[in-house]
Amino acid sequence: MKRAAWFTLVAVLAALAAHAAEVRFKTTTIQIGMVVSDLDQSKAFYQDVVGMIQTDRKSFDIPAEFGKSSGLTDSLPFHVEILKLGSGENATELKLMSFGDKPKKQENRFIHSHIGIQYLTLQVEDIAPSLERIKQHGVTMLGETPVALPDGREFILIQDPDGTFVEIIGPKKG
Repeated sequence: MKRAAWFTLVAVLAALAAHAAEVRFKTTTIQIGMVVSDLDQSKAFYQDVVGMIQTDRKSFDIPAEFGKSSGLTDSLPFHVEILKLGSGENATELKLMSFGDKPKKQENRFIHSHIGIQYLTLQVEDIAPSLERIKQHGVTMLGETPVALPDGREFILIQDPDGTFVEIIGPKKG
C-alpha cells in the first residue's frame, strides 16, 4: 500500500511540475503583424502621425512557396514593411503588409464593433508633439479627445487609414 501511495505522489508531483513550467520567451517584446489596404498610406500614417521609425531591418519579402507551406497565405507572396517604436533590439515592431483588395475591410466605429485586435496603445513622454503631428496631418481625434486622465496624463484617440484605433497617452509637458 505504501508503495502505491509513493508512486501516486511522485506522479502527482511530476504532473504539477510539468504544469507549472514557465514558458521562457527570448524577448518580452511583441511584434505585431497588421494587414492594411494601402501599404504606403499606412506606413506614412504610422511614421508621420504616430512617430514610428524604420531602423536597421526595414522590410522583407515572403515568397509564395513560404506563404503556403507556413500557412500564412494560400500561395500569395507579400512584402512586409517594419516600423518600430524607437530604436533598439527590444523596441516594439509593427509589421505592415498589404494584399490589395483580397482582405475584406471592417467598419470600425467603436472598439466593440469586431472581434480581434482593435487598438494599439502608445505611451509617450510628452503628448504635445503627438497633438502637433495629428493636427499637422489633419487627422480627426475621436470623441472629445484629448481627455484628461485622473493621474494627470492625457488620452487621445485616433484611427489609422483602415480604422484601427490608436490610443496615445502621456503627460502634456509642452
